[in-house]
Amino acid sequence: MARDIILCMKTDLIHVRPADFNDCEDLTAIHETAWMSAYRGVLDGIELQKIVQQRSYAWWIGALNRGVQINILEVSGVAAGYATYGSARSPSARRVGEIYELYLKPEYQGLGFGRTLFEATRQSLAQQGLIDITVQVLQDNTPAINFYEALGGKRISSSSYQSGQRKLELATLGWPKPDNSPSSDL
Repeated sequence: MARDIILCMKTDLIHVRPADFNDCEDLTAIHETAWMSAYRGVLDGIELQKIVQQRSYAWWIGALNRGVQINILEVSGVAAGYATYGSARSPSARRVGEIYELYLKPEYQGLGFGRTLFEATRQSLAQQGLIDITVQVLQDNTPAINFYEALGGKRISSSSYQSGQRKLELATLGWPKPDNSPSSDL
């Protein structure tokens, strides 16, 4: 019986919704704390600091003005994470969606909130007819790789890019359409 009460409370306390201009301060803070936690030691310290500084309040205003799709995860009314998403960036991936970013504040990680945000964002993509989805993850970001693989993601390709003096490997993971969905080209 106590489990039923907890599950009922969980649905009332967790909410995923599209971001708006009032969220830009929260988006800036989430990005900073999540990136510093996830990429310290993976990315060059100076480059990491530059990336974090680029994602200022004004950057998020501009992103929303450009039509960037952003979901906000709220837990008890507090912005705990975000996901950006849209059509896949790969020119060969027609009718495929991509989750460009999915980040939670560190204190909300490992509690199932990432799965909630992922599934809500996947549903947002499906509503746009983008049933198959992909994500790109730094290969050295083991927690993210493990997270996406636990959600059923399969590695479909790899690539790399230069970060300062280091060559960083990217893994692309994909989720094919469910058996009862229309066909696409993943």
